[in-house]
Amino acid sequence: MRDEGLSVPIIGVAKSGWDLNQFKKRAIDSLKHRGCIPESTSVQRLLGLLRYVDGDYSDANTFTRLRTQLGRRGAHCTTWRCHQACSRPWRMGLQSRGAPNNARLVIETPFGRDRATARTLSRLCSQYSAEENISRIDHYLGKEPVQNIVYTRFANSMFEPLWNRHHISSIQITMAESFGVQDRGQFYDETGALRDVMQNHMMQILAQLAMDPPTGEECEAMRDQKASLLRAVRPLDGTHVVRGQYEGYQSVPGVRTGSAVETFIAVKLFIESWRWAGVPIYIRVGKMLPVTATKIMVRFRRPPRESFDELVPPGSGYVRMRISPDVNIAVGVRVKLPGERMVGEDVEMTLTQHAPHLRPPYQRLLSDAVRGAGELFGRDDIIDAQWRIVEPILDNVTPVYQYALGAWGPDEALALIGVDGPWQNPKPVAATPA
Repeated sequence: MRDEGLSVPIIGVAKSGWDLNQFKKRAIDSLKHRGCIPESTSVQRLLGLLRYVDGDYSDANTFTRLRTQLGRRGAHCTTWRCHQACSRPWRMGLQSRGAPNNARLVIETPFGRDRATARTLSRLCSQYSAEENISRIDHYLGKEPVQNIVYTRFANSMFEPLWNRHHISSIQITMAESFGVQDRGQFYDETGALRDVMQNHMMQILAQLAMDPPTGEECEAMRDQKASLLRAVRPLDGTHVVRGQYEGYQSVPGVRTGSAVETFIAVKLFIESWRWAGVPIYIRVGKMLPVTATKIMVRFRRPPRESFDELVPPGSGYVRMRISPDVNIAVGVRVKLPGERMVGEDVEMTLTQHAPHLRPPYQRLLSDAVRGAGELFGRDDIIDAQWRIVEPILDNVTPVYQYALGAWGPDEALALIGVDGPWQNPKPVAATPA
């Protein structure tokens, strides 16, 4: 563990019935799990910064106690305060108690529950903090391989001429998790895969994949292009959505009996722009799937006619990006087999491969929030565009299908992708190619 020079208090808020010593013990246990030595100077410095407020976010008195902790620090230091919080509780907290002057607000996704509540929350935050001081945090944007999508596209001139409807036939994005909702039953049953992952993480990955190059070096140039791309995405409708729920979900503590909340969702999207018109984009996310991995597959069109007398699979040319848990970028091409006949086989060339030991995304994002660097955070118009895409399919407007534990979601997802399939299933970390 490194000493990054952090000198502001870190205030934990929970309804665990803990005191400060129990909070510190939890922190020590977590650090030990990551190989840190509790007696080290940096760990002891961190422990000295910890504060704890026990309470329920639904109780306004919790915010009174939190305000007291913040006020104590403010009386002795002019360093800005940085609050990480869940959208709905902070909505109540800001309305009832206000925020400290000059505060930087770090608000965790999902930002609101729909387009209307997100807009209301943005207006509320703007009453207490300027837009440049509001960091809508999406931890996917702090992942090094997600940032690498944009870098690889625009740092290599070989991709740009091909990155359009003339050469790309379809795009697939899969975010799979091999675990369930665990002890987050009550939260998840109020959120579901659509709000928890699709509306934010997956829309941001889509923006990175499909946006135009930023014009300028300022952070707003990058966010301007993301906003423009997301505004061009056609809003979803029920015919392009499949929702699923894994067997046993309703027995998880906190989940309502008869819940129709999805733990799996697959969608088919279109971007109404000259670059992407007519290119189908398939995205699926889910829990209790066979592996934990995030994978992107960009498929190229076949040549206008085959020059050799052979049957070539339609998906033989592609760019594959693996975002987690390991990181790699590869290109699929067709090469000739040895011999007299002009026939070939599909092979994959790995362009880059990294171990999964990268800087944790929250470490990067919280550091940026403290410094006031906004490039990796959601802007108000970007969040609004994301909600616009998914709003027509919120709140159980389509059936939810059961799927077995360890399956790749319900069979109906296969019908959704149809002739553009099959879905490209990520493989375990030890297997290559992924």
